[in-house]
Amino acid sequence: MDSLSTANIEFCLDVFKELNNNHVEDNIFFSPLSLLYALSMILLGARGNSAEQMEKVLHFNHIAESLKPEFKDSAKCSQTGRIHSEFGALFSQINQPDSNYTLRIANRLYGTQTMAFYQQYLSCSEKLYQARLQAVDFQKSTEETRKTINAWVASKTNVQGKITNLFGKGTIDPSSVMVLVNAIYFKGQWQNKFQERETIKTPFQLSEGKSVIVEMMYQVGRFKLAVIKEPQMQVLELPYVQDKLSMIILLPMGTVTLEQIEKRLNAKMFHKWTSSSNMIERNVEVHLPRFKLEIKYELNSLLKSLGMTDIFHQSKADLSGMSPAKGLYVSKVIHKSYVDVNEEGTEAAVATGDNFVMKRLPIRAQFMANHPFLFFIRHTGTNTILFCGKLASP
Repeated sequence: MDSLSTANIEFCLDVFKELNNNHVEDNIFFSPLSLLYALSMILLGARGNSAEQMEKVLHFNHIAESLKPEFKDSAKCSQTGRIHSEFGALFSQINQPDSNYTLRIANRLYGTQTMAFYQQYLSCSEKLYQARLQAVDFQKSTEETRKTINAWVASKTNVQGKITNLFGKGTIDPSSVMVLVNAIYFKGQWQNKFQERETIKTPFQLSEGKSVIVEMMYQVGRFKLAVIKEPQMQVLELPYVQDKLSMIILLPMGTVTLEQIEKRLNAKMFHKWTSSSNMIERNVEVHLPRFKLEIKYELNSLLKSLGMTDIFHQSKADLSGMSPAKGLYVSKVIHKSYVDVNEEGTEAAVATGDNFVMKRLPIRAQFMANHPFLFFIRHTGTNTILFCGKLASP
């Protein structure tokens, strides 16, 4: 499953960089795991060039026998390639019923009623991804379909209306053929909660000379912390209850800007910065703003810029593993996530040398997140990134 975790991190950072190019001063928040999961459902029915492009963008192309699906005449889903069965195993490991956190993913493909889909594809996507394809009438009941999709997502992420109105009025086109819907909600409690009485109003530096007042949470505790010399930053790990998940925060120090860290950020550096040899458990004074983000992305253009182009073109898309019909393509990919970081925890709807880490550290470290930072919510057992975000302005 290491290969899947590597693909997850590579894909996560690719998507982050694309979003960051288009939202330089904005907050960013998405779930690479949820997106990989949803797009793999399409990959299950993709063939030829479309499948190759998808595998490359999802970083599955380096996984041996990742996708060799030939299941048109077979009643089994076991021939769909290792990646699909691995995904199911990974997801059940992360989403265990006895977990002390809530994780809800709403994934569904909506396809036009005018096209027939292979029963084999439908049953395998349900078996492997616990998600099915719903036939709808985009053409005659566009508005009704939009409301149906929104209601289904709200019910799946069923937590006090956190993810509502995924598709705004007019966002679904009568000419749509297939729409991929993907929403995720997460709620976890800190292993060491912040006390509300310690939360105070503090300035948060935005850009040159600008700041906003935030509710700054505070606690002193034993946490894993790395102090990186180049680029200068602190890496803090805040565990959730039971230590199965944790939030990792990359915070620039000194004169270093977040942009300088983003430029250096890749899978190799992320592993290095967060490696157990760097993350030393010690007493830390943590100052972390309370924040809430709810962000929705339409990802067609982003996925195209990463190289996944054919599935969005009626004449080029090869989704012949899904349907014998010609002209089947993906009209829209919509992704929405919700995160609320507070005193209780998080509610979200994702080789070292002496020159690298400062080894001699003061008795109690200060971690003052009063300026923009990156954060990741990670499943520790599988090293999978569930969420990735940038807090530019709380």
